[in-house]
Amino acid sequence: MVRDEFDHSADFDDPVYVISIVARMVGMHAQTLRQYERVGLVEPKRSGGNIRLYSRADVERLRQAQRMVNDLGVNLAGVEVILRMNERIQAMEQELETLRREVQRHRDRRLPAVRD
Repeated sequence: MVRDEFDHSADFDDPVYVISIVARMVGMHAQTLRQYERVGLVEPKRSGGNIRLYSRADVERLRQAQRMVNDLGVNLAGVEVILRMNERIQAMEQELETLRREVQRHRDRRLPAVRD
């Protein structure tokens, strides 16, 4: 089943869009999407019938790549490096936040409650 762009019932990473829909959503030719897949910018899932299925995360990644190429003149190799660095930064920020919460939990356990 193909869901429209505004259906938020699917998880951000759920593969729900076929290539023709994604091509219209991002304003690219389907052949460009295949090229982006070949160079590793996006990795759509495959259905049992080997049909490419893209998630909302894939669509967002394609839009980011498109902006970098069209607006900033970045080549595809540069786009790949930038996207991977952004993913790494986000993962590190999440890890840092997890560690901050863990440190705070330890502090909260060690400090006796102040009683009036």
